Amino acid sequence: MSDTTALPTDQGLLSRWREVMRTSNPPSSGQLDPVSKWLVLTRAAVLPMTLTAGLVAGLLAVRKPGFSPGWYLLALAGIVLAHVSNNLMNDLFDAGVGADTDSYPRALYAPHPILSGLVSRRGLAASALAVNLVDLAILVVLTLARGWPILVFGLAGFFLSAAYTAPPLRLKKRGLGEPDVLVVWGPLMVGGTYYAAVGHLPWQVIAASIPYGLLCTAVLMGKHIDKIPWDAPAATRTLPVMLGETAARRVTQGLMIGFYVAVVACVAVRALPWPALLALGGLPVLARVWQALDRPRPDAPPAGFPVWPLWFAAIAFLHTRRAGALLVGGLAIAAAAGIRMAGG
Repeated sequence: MSDTTALPTDQGLLSRWREVMRTSNPPSSGQLDPVSKWLVLTRAAVLPMTLTAGLVAGLLAVRKPGFSPGWYLLALAGIVLAHVSNNLMNDLFDAGVGADTDSYPRALYAPHPILSGLVSRRGLAASALAVNLVDLAILVVLTLARGWPILVFGLAGFFLSAAYTAPPLRLKKRGLGEPDVLVVWGPLMVGGTYYAAVGHLPWQVIAASIPYGLLCTAVLMGKHIDKIPWDAPAATRTLPVMLGETAARRVTQGLMIGFYVAVVACVAVRALPWPALLALGGLPVLARVWQALDRPRPDAPPAGFPVWPLWFAAIAFLHTRRAGALLVGGLAIAAAAGIRMAGG
């Protein structure tokens, strides 16, 4: 579903790209340039979640002995490309097994690459392969530079990303997709990027990765709550399907509260520097999001709402974006001031 906001037919490139990043949909002006098309195909609107994970890792690492800006930036590019590949492969595999149809939310909130005709199945597979080959090259370079642990992080991330939707495991159908996201956006992304940047990995960094991993898991929980009416009849047993909507909304609220508890706990054990407490500034947004999670999804979207029938996913993403940005801001202050955590 495209944003209903009217835009001029001569909409500029930057305006088009901003709209795609805001709505996950093609520009409402109808001008789909190659970059806009790629942003739609890869669901680039959600890539800031991975950028935030990479920034958390980089800001924790930047003052540590052995920090290499080059290896860090290469690792950051690697995890962003891994997220791009994950999005492409999810659409490819879900369409291949018949999980994605014209009436399924994936094809309703934004164009499905194959079902909408934006790209052929072969073209989508080729795109996923190309991205994976670039990511593999990055993995090889970083492994040669930093050693075998990089290979473990990279292969574990690829396996969990592919297994999320790909047969035979299809973790999403077994209530394991949500823990998958916690592990990937927490210890694997943050821990792996930190290791690439510095060459070692103290336990404090693994602990420090958990708060942001909880936020990303809350977004997926919201998305799967939105999909219950479609997933339950299809025997796609996501965690919200298994729990039921009301309990799933409570769990999502718990994950959001868990972020703040985890940040405070990490500061207490010096896994995060004390300016990370700036993340508590996200509590006013949580209060608004909490109220929305207390109620079932409305029967119809508000005017101009761009990603219907997703509702709780968008709400959770709003909180994740604010709280994650504040966490990054706190870590940036700590890095600039030379305030260090333990374990460096």
